[in-house]
Amino acid sequence: MNPKKTIRGAIALLVAGFCLFSAERLLAQSKDAGSRVYELRTYTTLPGRLPALNKRFADHTIRLFARHGIKSEIYWIPTDDARKDNTLIYVLSHDSQEAADKNWKEFQADPEWVQAREASESDGKILVKPPERIFMKMTDYSPGR
Repeated sequence: MNPKKTIRGAIALLVAGFCLFSAERLLAQSKDAGSRVYELRTYTTLPGRLPALNKRFADHTIRLFARHGIKSEIYWIPTDDARKDNTLIYVLSHDSQEAADKNWKEFQADPEWVQAREASESDGKILVKPPERIFMKMTDYSPGR
């Protein structure tokens, strides 16, 4: 048995499997995009509290979102001087508006979330005001479709 042929064969199989997996995943995402509801959220923090919010998301929130069917799509920190130190903007998605309502209700009641939120605010409140929320549907001409 030729070791070079065996290695090449294994690599070819691995690449083929990865391509098939990627194609199936893209097809599922494109079908899914038509029915999903996207949620744009903007958080404004008190001065100096953005690091605490970022830590809470990194250590707890994103994982807990996934547990409750809330899909994290993308997170941003603005670069302009007025918002770079106090704003977090992100997009989530849900199977439907009804699912979004259910997901949020379950998330907010999760004892682990309540504990994480309280711990992150033990040295002071984080947000200036409640998050701004906009629910959206993807257009037919969106490049992400």
